[in-house]
Amino acid sequence: MSFSALGLADELVRAVTELGYTTPTPIQQQGIPAVLAGGDLMAGAQTGTGKTAGFVLPILQRLISVPIPEGRGKIRVLVLVPTRELAAQVEESVRDYGKHTRITSLAMFGGVSINPQIYAMRKRVDILVSTPGRLLDHVGQKTVDLSGVETLVLDEADRMLDMGFIRDIRKVLALLPKKRQNLLFSATFSDEIKELADGILTNPALIEVARRNATAELISQKVYTVDRDQKRQLLAHLIKENNWHQVLVFTRTKHGANRLAEQLDKEGITSMAIHGNKSQGARTRALSEFKSGTLQVLVATDIAARGIDISELPHVVNYELPNVPEDYVHRIGRTGRAGSEGEAISLVCVDELKLLADIERKIKREIPAETVPGFAWDPKAKPEPILNGRNGPRQGGGRPGQGNGGRSGQGGRQGQGQGRGSAKPQGQGQSRPAAKPAAAKPHGAKPVASAHAGNKAEPNGNVITPPREVNGNVAPPRQQRGSRNVPALLGGHRSGGRHH
Repeated sequence: MSFSALGLADELVRAVTELGYTTPTPIQQQGIPAVLAGGDLMAGAQTGTGKTAGFVLPILQRLISVPIPEGRGKIRVLVLVPTRELAAQVEESVRDYGKHTRITSLAMFGGVSINPQIYAMRKRVDILVSTPGRLLDHVGQKTVDLSGVETLVLDEADRMLDMGFIRDIRKVLALLPKKRQNLLFSATFSDEIKELADGILTNPALIEVARRNATAELISQKVYTVDRDQKRQLLAHLIKENNWHQVLVFTRTKHGANRLAEQLDKEGITSMAIHGNKSQGARTRALSEFKSGTLQVLVATDIAARGIDISELPHVVNYELPNVPEDYVHRIGRTGRAGSEGEAISLVCVDELKLLADIERKIKREIPAETVPGFAWDPKAKPEPILNGRNGPRQGGGRPGQGNGGRSGQGGRQGQGQGRGSAKPQGQGQSRPAAKPAAAKPHGAKPVASAHAGNKAEPNGNVITPPREVNGNVAPPRQQRGSRNVPALLGGHRSGGRHH
């Protein structure tokens, strides 16, 4: 099947072809006709399946089918996303696919001055892609008019709920016309997502093209067992010995990301960290250099797991396993995208055996494990509890609990749940000891605040909610995430004016 067979206009098919795409993915084959039909849609697809094009292309088709009013006009399509990188990424896709049309778009999120966005809103904006917090900041300043929205898209809806955005979403819904098309996209269909869908969608078409919490078949997964104090040396060894030139590495904490990037850089491996405490300029620069290949390693926290879209990214490394099993799926989903092959490596110490068991149970498969010569681990080592990737009792080993949900491009669901002890290894001579049921929390153990100011967990770190946006700015240290040049993030763009 070709894109033209899906009923798309010649200018859209031309743009897709110029981008190198010839055959629609399953989510596109099913989603595009459903959106063109005009009804509501609830779609589930694992990351990297072409979901964004699955709703952007038919939305563009519907917009160009109706004459665009002259003058400023009103916002016709609102796309809500959980993170700033994703906002930039989706709006960039709008411009890429719509570059031969007159459709205009704008990415709106916090961490940068609100004034350029206010100026951009004085011109015609057909498609607005925004995080909930910054959108409500504009609503409060009466600089955005949502009364003309024809289509609402909730992208990465499960992530928005995880980050505590449900109240902000409901505030936005109250500002929209009651008669509109609603499209909800989610990597998982949890009970919370179904409850949200029931309150928004009317007789929706249901599409689910991948098994829930599945990992892409083209991703080769492997575990390297290693002692906790040998992880950095092993990572550097793998990068140098295998001549890896583009590696995305995940840590649990911001401080851990900074420290690892600095250590790798000292060893001659060009590295930078990206997380919520980094300035807009630093994040934009890091992503730009990583995408271009001039930066060898990008160290990220889980907040960036769904906001980094790099075609043909060959390697993802879990330097530390995530506390929430679903986040493993989203982390490794940064590779193996759009039909390309990828490799996902996890460096696992004895402290993380229970986390590994949870992940394998979630993805319904055992991940092959081995030991790298020269980095043999001690399976008899006593596991230590985990606190934000540092020593201490593990916080909320399951899904994080409901938090304040502060208004920000990176929200704040947090948990203060009962900690789970680490698993103890069993057996001798095994590549990976079996994990026992979680041990009881040590008597009298209490979470210990880090002495490092930057050691704040991301939303699934379950400890500290990221700083909140205030009047378009982020309380110090400033936070922002983006995936394009700073000037391109601040203003509106006419799709036809950009050359890919």
